[in-house]
Amino acid sequence: MTSAVVIPAAGLGLRLGGETPKAFREVGGDSLLVHAVRGLKAATAADLSCFVVAVPPGAEEAVFKELEPYVGGAELLVVAGGAERADSVRAALDVVPVDGIDCILVHDAARAFVPADAIERVVAAVRAGAEAVVPVVPVTDTIKRIGPSGEVVDTPDRSTLVAVQTPQGFAPEVLRRAHAAGADAGVTDDAMMCERLGVTVQTVEGSPDAFKVTRPQDLLLAEALLAERRSA
Repeated sequence: MTSAVVIPAAGLGLRLGGETPKAFREVGGDSLLVHAVRGLKAATAADLSCFVVAVPPGAEEAVFKELEPYVGGAELLVVAGGAERADSVRAALDVVPVDGIDCILVHDAARAFVPADAIERVVAAVRAGAEAVVPVVPVTDTIKRIGPSGEVVDTPDRSTLVAVQTPQGFAPEVLRRAHAAGADAGVTDDAMMCERLGVTVQTVEGSPDAFKVTRPQDLLLAEALLAERRSA
């Protein structure tokens, strides 16, 4: 059995600025999407046999040519994404092979520098029996819950809070059932969709390197991280 990964990369990433969609912004001469695919392929214990990428409509051929050198012997499928993230994941999920796949990862291209061991922990947890798995890191800021007028309602115990990253891993039938249910209103990730079905979501250790490139200053952090890795 092998695993597959779905990468929704059709979003514009407006908070990052510029005219280029976020997944195609370059760091160190390569797009975030290329860095993400290269990092996934480096996780050899994940046994990735299929990469499915959802991109802006019309960009399928160009993205296929860009990514093909980085997937090795794995199958690469590039599909047109949708208006929302969940639409792109569903479009990609529709073409993931049904047979021979025991884990499906969903990964944000904006988290382009996830270490291989973090990816492998997610896959290992799914293969050990978890139906849904997310990598997490501790929350270091104090979090306040606020009311409709901006007033502080309470302060949750920080020790019970984590920040969730990707790739998130799923038993294939669970992820397909979650998306078939269509309960994606207000949903921010695929694990949340599974939660709404009553599925227990397990956590594994994430990595500080799996930060999400969202704002211009994140590109500076990504450049610094890449320079550090290249000099190691």
